[in-house]
Amino acid sequence: MASGLRAVVLAAGKGTRMNSALPKVVHLAAGQPLVRYTLDLCDEIGASALVVVGHEAAIVRAACGARTNLGFVIQEPQLGTGHAVLVALREIPSEPGIAIVVLAGDVPLLRAETLGTLCAMREASDAAAALISFQAPSPSAYGRVVRDDSGAVLRIVEAKDATPEELLITEVNASVYVFDGPRLRETIQNVRSNNAQSEFYLTDAIGMMVAAGHQVEALLLDDPAEATGVNTPTELASVEGEIYRRRATFHMSAGVSIEQPDTVLVGPDVRIARGARIRAFTILEGTTVIESGAVVGPFCRIEDSEIDAGAVILDSCLVRLSKVSAGATVGPFAHIRPDSVVGENAKVGNFVELKKTILGPGSKAPHLSYLGDATIGAKANIGAGSITCNYDGVVKSKTTVEDGAFVGSNSILVAPVTVGRGAYIAAGSVITKDVPDGALALGRARQENKPGWVSRRAKKS
Repeated sequence: MASGLRAVVLAAGKGTRMNSALPKVVHLAAGQPLVRYTLDLCDEIGASALVVVGHEAAIVRAACGARTNLGFVIQEPQLGTGHAVLVALREIPSEPGIAIVVLAGDVPLLRAETLGTLCAMREASDAAAALISFQAPSPSAYGRVVRDDSGAVLRIVEAKDATPEELLITEVNASVYVFDGPRLRETIQNVRSNNAQSEFYLTDAIGMMVAAGHQVEALLLDDPAEATGVNTPTELASVEGEIYRRRATFHMSAGVSIEQPDTVLVGPDVRIARGARIRAFTILEGTTVIESGAVVGPFCRIEDSEIDAGAVILDSCLVRLSKVSAGATVGPFAHIRPDSVVGENAKVGNFVELKKTILGPGSKAPHLSYLGDATIGAKANIGAGSITCNYDGVVKSKTTVEDGAFVGSNSILVAPVTVGRGAYIAAGSVITKDVPDGALALGRARQENKPGWVSRRAKKS
């Protein structure tokens, strides 16, 4: 942490334009709450963060997650951004040489490099404040950055308080600031609420600093998208798309092959090794790890799972909280439910579901099977249409199929039951008792053929 830098994160508002019962900053964008992107920025620039909470404070606190150098302060009532900063400063020790970064909790596209440049600009000029601005051809409700004839910043005027001439200004405020701590403390306590919204604007502090003879710098963004805030579901979807594009670009630059990257959604905590291939319309979520040489997709979703080197997850599969080992194949149209393991070089085929099941190395469940609460040994074969009956309506019981066993098609294994090493189950059997090693088990009714039955029935009808 940089000892001379503190951050105030504004997260007390309701975000009414989201039309949601949840506070705006806890809405998920590309896999994590909006406010966490701001906190990640603070971590990257080495600033300890103080989050100003208010509306649904407990929910916002929980969304911030566990991290070091993080504190909270309640703003009650919420009287504007200037009031929020005033409340926060009461909790930050007054020390010379301390710079205060002020950030909104809803700007997930701002880059740490940009924020670092802003801090360096203020420090190099010893300005009282530095802010980020950008050109907006249609400024709408953004506050305008007013400059003098020499180009120096004079003040920021909110749209509702601007004159017709000021509304023509296209340079607008991004609501990202870094202040000299002592000069911010001196100024913020004099901010008043005599404006259209009867709120204490942090923007008023800029004009007051200039009027007091202090310098204020402005960093004009080359990419205005960095300053995009989120106020509506439409804006949330827009920034989410950009976050996913950035993540895909990051992974591709590290040697991951991504087919049609605009269709691939990668979560913030996913790790993908160089040499992996992610095919179109695939979603990777949670703490998923994709190792080198693995291929996933198309149309797959992998959540909190490990896909080992050389494994292949084919079309339209769902894998959750499970492990697919090296060289294994899953799919197409397979469902790997939590706490399952697909062993090395094993095969899970189309329309197969595993639930709390270990499928041993080299074993196969090629198609149309359900294996729940089961342990399948090495090089076993599970025939088409076979299932484990693991639930009797009260308790769930385990099925064990040992190494080399062969389970014929359309068999039902009623748990608890064990099929021994190298044993065979005849197709269409219902197995309710343990099968010894090397035995053949048949659990079906004897077939009976009745010659001439069809013609006799036809005559009767």
